[in-house]
Amino acid sequence: MSAIRRKFGEDYQVVNTNQSITFSAQVKRKRQRFVEKNGRCNVQHGNLGGETSRYISDLFTTLVDLKWRWNLLIFILTYTVAWLVMASMWWVIAYIRGDLSHSGHDASYTPCVANVYNFPSAFLFFIETEATIGYGYRYITEKCPEGIILFLFQSLLGSIVDAFLIGCMFIKMSQPKKRAETLMFSQDAVISQRDGKLCLMFRVGNLRNSHMVSAQIRCKLIKSRQTPEGEFLPLDQCELDVGFGTGADQLFLVSPLTICHEINTKSPFFDLSQRSLMNEQFEIVVILEGIVETTGMTCQARTSYTEDEVLWGHRFLPVMSLEEGFFRVDYSQFHNTFEVNTPPYSVKEQEEKSPLTSPNPLPVAPTPSSPPPGNGSRGGRRERLLSADYADHVEEPTFRLPRKLQRMSSTKEELLWKGLKTGPALPGGKASSTGDLPLSIQRLRSSSIPVARQGQLEEQVQLLSLDGDAEEIELEKHRLPLAVSTIAAPTPTPVQIPLVGSRPEDNLPAKLRRMNADR
Repeated sequence: MSAIRRKFGEDYQVVNTNQSITFSAQVKRKRQRFVEKNGRCNVQHGNLGGETSRYISDLFTTLVDLKWRWNLLIFILTYTVAWLVMASMWWVIAYIRGDLSHSGHDASYTPCVANVYNFPSAFLFFIETEATIGYGYRYITEKCPEGIILFLFQSLLGSIVDAFLIGCMFIKMSQPKKRAETLMFSQDAVISQRDGKLCLMFRVGNLRNSHMVSAQIRCKLIKSRQTPEGEFLPLDQCELDVGFGTGADQLFLVSPLTICHEINTKSPFFDLSQRSLMNEQFEIVVILEGIVETTGMTCQARTSYTEDEVLWGHRFLPVMSLEEGFFRVDYSQFHNTFEVNTPPYSVKEQEEKSPLTSPNPLPVAPTPSSPPPGNGSRGGRRERLLSADYADHVEEPTFRLPRKLQRMSSTKEELLWKGLKTGPALPGGKASSTGDLPLSIQRLRSSSIPVARQGQLEEQVQLLSLDGDAEEIELEKHRLPLAVSTIAAPTPTPVQIPLVGSRPEDNLPAKLRRMNADR
């Protein structure tokens, strides 16, 4: 107990679900079960009428399904009656032929069966023949054709009776029902949170070292309900999802496993709370199927949990521990649980309260819409002024762009700042003209004008947006540094170059157009 407290803390309470322990709380009246804890279905069939003949048509299965005491009784009676009947037939043959009157059997007299004088001797002859003992004292002679025919009939009938009864007993003994006795289910089921979700859980275990091949588990909810049309469905069966979609229902049952049913919108326990659990009436039937490794036969183990056996806010104690070289399972803690903090509300109530308690969602920035088509979009130009002196000290946040666009923007910015800083006074004449720069830089230089403000001369460049170049506008928005700002009033009127041609080169001054033509 001290080790468990060190592992799970002091704020838990161990709950022992052993049936031998009595509690001071008021015990509710035991409700009728659909499936007992040992897996037996509590259903009896009555008023079959003429349908009982169907059991005789499948006589072999009927005998196998009978209890052991009835099987043993049928086994003994069948052999006893068969022996008595066949012994009587041998005695009748001896009586008709007069073998009984010739008790001494003269040397000249040949009986049907030698040394058969009365019924006990006829019975012993039948047993020796049926069991193939063959003591050699009693035997059939060649002077008795009816005895030969009866001997053949006896051999055939004995083989059929042996095959039927011995086969029935063998199937009865090799049934995998007893294998289910070594498959354990927890006495109670629990409801608590796992991975932030409310779940219904129970535990299964295998006491044998032999495995259950292809073990699969299923759960059924047995609950009476009434349809919207007014039809009452007694003991309606509903499937509980224990991982069918994810494959969690396929078990590798080497050590005890905790089976989990997530309570969500698709679960029949969606509106089940701790308070409503006290007033509910339902039964959860658990079915574990698998192939017995040693015999290859399919085994099925069943159990059930009523509403009284579902503990809210509990969790199973761990039973696995690591020893030197192996894992140890402590089955003394298999059925025990401890209390954990669990909301007493149903999943439905929690979902209804969550929108009220959740914070306001973050506002989403509006997406800039494209300008409407028309003359206004073709003739309208957005003016942005870029301070060349301040641009050297500001870093553009290119980390917001994809990596490819960052490389493109960084390359074009280097060319842009190089062209802005060199100006028209660069040496080299024609080699340093705007024809050496990209087209976007040519437009920037062609539209740049000197502006005087507060007695100081600052060189500023005005970027004019060309008509119909939507993709380049979007790229320029990302390439422009944060130093882009508009000049406060009084703002000097920028000199704008009228569009004289459809190509951007036609908007350049005459001198630059001649220089480009020479190139």
